[in-house]
Order: sequence, then C-alpha cells, then structure tokens
Amino acid sequence: KKFIARKNAQAVQGDVSINAATLTADYIEGEGESMKINRVQADNDVRIRSRDSDAYGDKAIYEIDKGYAELTGSDLRLVSPDQTVTARDKFEYWVVEGKLIAIGDARLTRKNEQGEINTLDADTITAYLKEDANGKRVLDRMVAVGNVVITTPTETLTGSQGTYEAGSNTAEITGNVIIKRGPNILEGSKATVDLNTSISRMFGGGRTGRVKATFFPGSEKKDQPASSDP
Repeated sequence: KKFIARKNAQAVQGDVSINAATLTADYIEGEGESMKINRVQADNDVRIRSRDSDAYGDKAIYEIDKGYAELTGSDLRLVSPDQTVTARDKFEYWVVEGKLIAIGDARLTRKNEQGEINTLDADTITAYLKEDANGKRVLDRMVAVGNVVITTPTETLTGSQGTYEAGSNTAEITGNVIIKRGPNILEGSKATVDLNTSISRMFGGGRTGRVKATFFPGSEKKDQPASSDP
C-alpha cells in the first residue's frame, strides 16, 4: 500500500507542494476502487512550498490530514520574502496553519528598513506566519526560548526568553538580560529593542528594581546610547 516516485518527484495538495528525489506515499483503501493517501515521506533535496514560504531539508514526513511536516537533516531552512529561519536538529512545520518550530541552534535572520541584518538566536524558535493584505504569507510574530541572543549592527542583547513582533519590528527579551554596546554593558530583568532605530530600553527588577550599568567614557561617541528605565 505504497506509491514510490523517484527522480524529481512532486506531490501537490491545494497550495502545498513537496518536491524531493524520492517520495513514498502511504495510502488507505476505501470502498470499491477508492483510496486515500494519508502520509508522504520525502527523501533527499526536500522542499516544501506553501504560498510564499519554502522549507528545505534532507528528509520530511508529511501527515496530510494534520497538515503537519517534520523536517530533518543538514541545512534546515525556512525561506520567505522577509526572513530566513534555520535550525540544527529539526523543523516541526504546521504547513496550513503557518506555524514553524525550529529546534537546536535556531536562528532568525531579517533585514531592517535600512537593509541592515538583525539576527535572533535561541535553543528553540517558534515562528507564526500570517497572510498580509496582498495575500502573501509573512512572519507575524516569534517566540524564542533558551540562550536567546539578539544581534543588531550596534549591540548584542542576551537573555532567557524573547518575543518578536514583525509588524512593529520590535523585540522583547527577559531573564538575566545583558545589553552590550561596544565595551559598555547594561544588566536588568527585561529589555526592549526597536530594530528599525536600534534603540534599546532596559528595565530593572528583583528586590532593588535597579538597572546595573558599566560605561566607558567616550566609547558612545560613534554610537547611539541605549536608554534604561529603573
């Protein structure tokens, strides 16, 4: 009860397509001569396309009824018009729903309005996609957990958890937060960063509610200073 397609194989359902060197489709027999394909395995050079997003891997299992795919292998990538998501271990991709979980050294790469590269790294990144006014699927928001690092052209922010809102191009990071801008360091419980302007705000917490800062005079002349709120 399998169909096996080899060499430039493709499976299509609605606006979702799977391409690979080999596709193996499991099917269930119905009444009479009817049959239903319920699972597809893709091997080698895998690409799953859903509207304007393309996910790549070496192997994929696609559960058709659930609209769920799991991708593994090297060079795991989700590429869409406004960002790229990569991971080391695997992708869990709810194709129709537009939800992707990148597991293991996950990274989101995105350009700001000036064309500068911003990155967000974490142990796990969950990206939520939505349809924009032009019918294109774009990033809506993202949640990062574990060893979170946000890198902009002017500074680096680290913490335990982070969220990103694509509409405003802003991020929030919490949990033992540190902002490094050159030799200068800010420490607190929460920070927000506007990735359009590269302006960050640090907030205190704990018993003292204070922000700890270490500044080196003259080092901020070339950069915009980060701001802090007690």
